[in-house]
Amino acid sequence: MKQKIVYAMVLIATASLLNLACRKHSNPDTNGHQQQTRELFFGCRKKWLGVQLPLLYSPAVSYGVNAGRYMAYCGVALYEAVVPGMPSYQSLNGQLNEMPQMPPTEPGKAYHWPTCANAALAEMTRRLFTFTPATTDAVQKLEDSLNGAYATEIGDTAIFQRSKAFGKAVAEKIFTWSTTDHPWSSNPPLVLTNNSPGLWWPENNNPTIASGLAYWGDTRTMVAGSIDNVTSTPYVYNDADVTSPYYKDYREVYDLSKSLTYDQKRLAKYYDDPAVGGYPSGSSYIAVFKQILDQKDPALDMAAYAYARTGMSLFDATIGSMKGKFHFMQERPFQFIRRVIEPSNDPATWWKPYIPTPPYPDFPANHAVFSGAFAQALTIVFGDPVAFINDTYKGKMIDLGKGSEDMGSYSYGSFLEFANAIAISRVYGGIHTRHAVEEGTKQGIKTAKNIDSKVKFRRD
Repeated sequence: MKQKIVYAMVLIATASLLNLACRKHSNPDTNGHQQQTRELFFGCRKKWLGVQLPLLYSPAVSYGVNAGRYMAYCGVALYEAVVPGMPSYQSLNGQLNEMPQMPPTEPGKAYHWPTCANAALAEMTRRLFTFTPATTDAVQKLEDSLNGAYATEIGDTAIFQRSKAFGKAVAEKIFTWSTTDHPWSSNPPLVLTNNSPGLWWPENNNPTIASGLAYWGDTRTMVAGSIDNVTSTPYVYNDADVTSPYYKDYREVYDLSKSLTYDQKRLAKYYDDPAVGGYPSGSSYIAVFKQILDQKDPALDMAAYAYARTGMSLFDATIGSMKGKFHFMQERPFQFIRRVIEPSNDPATWWKPYIPTPPYPDFPANHAVFSGAFAQALTIVFGDPVAFINDTYKGKMIDLGKGSEDMGSYSYGSFLEFANAIAISRVYGGIHTRHAVEEGTKQGIKTAKNIDSKVKFRRD
């Protein structure tokens, strides 16, 4: 999944840049005063999406990669490339986990912040998105096009070159930092040995789990302490007492599966990205983030701030979720249901969830953690309530029992409402228990709140 997910980052990173290019900006004045980023608003996104959107659907990928990782590093690079032009904000240096010192701007010299952003995001894309030759061509064309527009707009070669050099220098620092966040990369695969009732075991019966999946929870978080004290615990295992919380939790999944409504099926499919044939799992949050920027149309400073905060929250939440999963090793619904509620020795008659079960443990539910952190970060940035429309899969056709139909869109009154919809969709899909999604949402929210308490974007 790594390769396709990273292209979700191209979508957001590059969309921001085109928007800057498509409106005229005032030039830095002759006294070297810097144009503040809050004066630069977003506009034309369609051309960039036309270039980047097809790349989101190729090539085939596998599980085990964190979409938030790419959003986080690109977001921080963008933020650091323009924060010197944001008087109310400050660098994240000294606040993020092992983050290097950022290059300084030259005192008294003018910078063109869209050019800085263009250089930073182009360099991050080249360095991170290395899985297809199409990346090189697409990024070069995009960078050259924007640079041509910016050079003409600025009309001062020194300012233009200075801005390009600064943005690239920031990206080089951020990328180098990103290469040190995988302490587990030299670990051998995890080989499961305990297939006791209540513990997770892969559906394909292969006990060997790739290190990048099994040890993802050991990844360095973007913010030190962000996942401390955020994880709750599963219910105590009990398959004999039908009144126990554990039994009732799994029984609910089974009962729902027998009477799913049309609306429940649609929600489950909409947020099961691979089933729709769209974004790889996890990266649809980046598409939603892009839509929120489209709908709210923030200035560059607010967009860079939102990009960094949301990416950091999504990244660290994923680490915390995977850490919890491989700590508790709780079984998936298909295991409990096939063993206890509807046992069968014939694989052809085994109970099956409505959507495919991912190859890792149940608790906490990944997408509940992701969406909780995502929603809380956006709430911190934009406030509450904020209504928005998610039309990620509008135009995508799927058969839910009534013939082929458009997946359409969903309207939400708040970011938390969006997160709750994603969480419950996993129960409808038959791949998580209610306890796993409810506690997962809480975990994601706590992670984003931890980041908010530890990282100060604004100056005091």
